[in-house]
Amino acid sequence: MVVLDIAVTIVSLMVVGFYTWSLKGHFSSPTMPDGAKVISAAVTASTLFFLYLIWSREQSGTAQGIGLLLEIAAAVLFWWAVSASRRARLRFAFDADHPDSIVTEGPYRYVRHPFYSSYIVFWSGWALATQTIWAIVPVVAFVAIYIVAARDEERKFGNTALAPTYADYKSRTGFLFPRLTRG
Repeated sequence: MVVLDIAVTIVSLMVVGFYTWSLKGHFSSPTMPDGAKVISAAVTASTLFFLYLIWSREQSGTAQGIGLLLEIAAAVLFWWAVSASRRARLRFAFDADHPDSIVTEGPYRYVRHPFYSSYIVFWSGWALATQTIWAIVPVVAFVAIYIVAARDEERKFGNTALAPTYADYKSRTGFLFPRLTRG
């Protein structure tokens, strides 16, 4: 359905635009680490790949509709995380510097890495909207990259004066998705 193809394209490009904005408008690393450059290149390649998939084949309206809802949910989570972390000096993924603050407001009350969660939900939604098994490949790659980045960030907290506070925070919150149970 062409209307849904257009909607998926517009929403997807808007969300990728939001993520691109955050590179200069939100995160505060002095330079972009090599790992973040790899992520940026993967985002560009995956965006082109997913656009090709959307426009080169037919998808069901249901798959596209659910995919759109996931993309919108990812955008909402992204902006919620931006709002909650605006005053913190968050850095790019794979930045060598150690963290100097812990954000525990907004989505950080539930998950320690809401930006990565947002990215995973977004790519999963776009993959679903393409309705092809090949779209799983970039999603799996992104999930792996974001898990490695998040674990690296958590390891860095252990090397700061924030380690005990972060350990307590970690015990109460989910890694990428909220905990279903406490403890």
